[in-house]
Amino acid sequence: MANIVCYGEVLWDIFPEYEKIGGAPLNVALRLNSFNNKVTMISSVGNDERGNQLLKYVESERLNLDQIQINKDYKTSEVNVFLDDNGTASYTIEYPCAWDYIKLDDTLVNTVKQADAFIFGSLVARNTVSYKTLLNLITVAKFKIFDVNLRPPHYKINVLLELMNKANLIKFNDEELFEICSALNFNSENLKENIEFISNKTNTKTICVTLGGKGAMLLSDGVFYTNKGYTVTVKDTVGAGDSFLASLSHKLLNNEDPQNAIDFACAVGALVASSVGANPKISNDTINLLIENN
Repeated sequence: MANIVCYGEVLWDIFPEYEKIGGAPLNVALRLNSFNNKVTMISSVGNDERGNQLLKYVESERLNLDQIQINKDYKTSEVNVFLDDNGTASYTIEYPCAWDYIKLDDTLVNTVKQADAFIFGSLVARNTVSYKTLLNLITVAKFKIFDVNLRPPHYKINVLLELMNKANLIKFNDEELFEICSALNFNSENLKENIEFISNKTNTKTICVTLGGKGAMLLSDGVFYTNKGYTVTVKDTVGAGDSFLASLSHKLLNNEDPQNAIDFACAVGALVASSVGANPKISNDTINLLIENN
């Protein structure tokens, strides 16, 4: 199994009728941990009840929380989540909060140095403190996985381009890919052409784009791999892309064939979308059954 570090936001997703612990990097970390990888989460929570509950949850999931800092000046993050009739989520993310102020120290550097992979998202780059810490950790990481999560107004194209240039693997959804390509003055309606444009511009050999219920496309060392998706009844899409990335990374880091990796990742993402919340328990038997029946 792989040794993986995830960096970025940990938070409470506040839905109209319930609350769930989440944050894209934490969702990725929890799913990776469920596959028996060695996973460390780097983040920050406030010195408050929300933070205490979040840390207890992470500990109960047997995820390494030694590098989740406690900030006395800023509160634990809360995000208001709204679901449309199709279960698609939109977010209102408060600013600032504890994970905007992740402080660099030698322990973080050594943790990332020893890892096989370092996974980070774009949202954590919205504030200077956490962004500078991220840039320092990237310099010592062996394999860098960039999870693009465009959450208006919390991103800038020049920052996204800088992070893409530092990554070994980039994951988008299709809307994010087309938006970024357009901002970089590349306008094509062809998915493969947009993927190839980003690959060439950033010198990134591995790029994956999720397509919602239509599956995903993966570029790996010049070869395209596709999955057409799995039919499920969607309850909400929160965390589906995060579990997809975790599943894809798990397979690729453990030297699985790229086609098997994208098939597995699409199945896990679909199963998460068919459940409530970002981190439902999913057995390997359930995953394999979905793949076999499609």
